[in-house]
Amino acid sequence: MSTDSPFLLFKVECPICKTINEFEQIKVGAYTEEGRDTDFCPQGITWRNPKYQATNPLLYFTATCSNCFYTQEFTSNFREWKNDNAFRTYRLKTLKTKHLEQLSTADSHIKNLGDAIDIQRHPNESAIIKLHLAIYDAQLIEHPSNLDLARFYLRIGWVFRDLATGEDPAQLVLRGLLREVDGKYAALKDAIEATHANMENFRSSVAAHFETDQVRTDVQSVMCSFRERYDSEVGGLGQTLQNVGNGMASLRSLMDEYRTAILGGEQSGGDAAFGSHGSFTEFLRQQQSRWDGVVTGEREALEKAIKYYKAAYAGGRDISPGAQQIQASYLIAELSRRIGDYDGAKQFFTSTIKSGQEFIYQNRRDRSRTALARKILELAIEQGRANLTASKPA
Repeated sequence: MSTDSPFLLFKVECPICKTINEFEQIKVGAYTEEGRDTDFCPQGITWRNPKYQATNPLLYFTATCSNCFYTQEFTSNFREWKNDNAFRTYRLKTLKTKHLEQLSTADSHIKNLGDAIDIQRHPNESAIIKLHLAIYDAQLIEHPSNLDLARFYLRIGWVFRDLATGEDPAQLVLRGLLREVDGKYAALKDAIEATHANMENFRSSVAAHFETDQVRTDVQSVMCSFRERYDSEVGGLGQTLQNVGNGMASLRSLMDEYRTAILGGEQSGGDAAFGSHGSFTEFLRQQQSRWDGVVTGEREALEKAIKYYKAAYAGGRDISPGAQQIQASYLIAELSRRIGDYDGAKQFFTSTIKSGQEFIYQNRRDRSRTALARKILELAIEQGRANLTASKPA
């Protein structure tokens, strides 16, 4: 069972209040994914350290100052912000003034959101809160990136989707721990079965040895005097291995009974209390009344993501021509399909397919450059068909 920390630690001075924070960044290989959803949301996440199985990796996508709650996407650029002359010269002063001004107001939504972060008790809810804070701070600069805002809202939608499974976080941790135990049991069972097979090979070899008639009579008599002792020892070992096999079967039954006892009785679903609020949704609705940038569920998050992806796509400033532009077009289409805007989805699926085919043809001699575009084109064709089917009257 892996107990190694899945994080690298970085000390970063907050550019707003100068507090020295220690932020965690996930190590490469700390978790695996079974695949990606059609909007690129990671699926089937399994942490090597099962302690974190209840945690969405997006909790560590952003870094939030423990003092003033200033939040940024946790990238190398943010870690090295002091070396970013453009940020320090043209953005920081305005950003700092506006952030601290909001923080100092009565019933500040920055403070309300920041105070609600509780990584230990509410890791996924905290991920959503931190992403909201990152969105707020991203909009304080003179020319905010529509692409970044779209990406942040999309990730909020992903975390809401994870929460919507209704899985109790405690259950997720237990499942992770049990998965590790199951893996060790399987390895032990394989080793015992291999030993049993080797034992049978040894038994056959011993039998063949004593059954040979290619030795002198006087030697055969000596061999016969030892055969009974060999048969007794080998038979005893065989019985021991049989007992071990029976013990493994009993252990498997015990493990299954234990799994049912600790997981079968757990209650899942429902909207649990969040701090002093009846639910996390209730808390978010209260914050939404103070700042309309707050979303309370996956659908609202996807609607915001579509809005900002469209702005980025139309503006052309944030999105590079080629694969990135094709991906943005596809996401507008797929997210529109997911919220039931089938006409809007059809328009962008058609645009994605056309631009994708043109880009692939123009760069047909460079498969590495067109790899992403080919993948998106396949998704656009597949999801375009699903959109057409869904748009037809029942």
